[in-house]
Amino acid sequence: MNKNKQKKFAKTKKIFKNKKEISFPMHLLNPVRNFLSSSLHILQKRKKQVERDDPFNDQDRVMDNASPDTDAAEQSGHAKISAIKHVLERKINQTKKALARLRKGKYGICEDCGQMIDTDRLSVFPEATFCKNCQAKREK
Repeated sequence: MNKNKQKKFAKTKKIFKNKKEISFPMHLLNPVRNFLSSSLHILQKRKKQVERDDPFNDQDRVMDNASPDTDAAEQSGHAKISAIKHVLERKINQTKKALARLRKGKYGICEDCGQMIDTDRLSVFPEATFCKNCQAKREK
């Protein structure tokens, strides 16, 4: 092949790659958007409730506890609340990211490889931004 044909072929290939964009049809994404939005609302509400239940936020908390049992219970309760809060914050961030990807038209597309994420995976984990294979690579 001569140089002109190679250049023309390369341009055509590049244009074809750019025009080929993978995305889910919008009518399928509306229920997902509604579900993610309601999930986000519930998660944020749950986070506020958990923060209120933190023993360290109790106004009646005695600062110089005479009883080691009381202090241990508060420490344990605070550690438990902190762990739950961390999980909720992570889930909130994942949900917000999925909603942003919905708005951009990138929902259901793996961030690493660019392939469609399996619909079974999305039905179980609608916040997924990586396909099963790429997620497995990240967890190694």
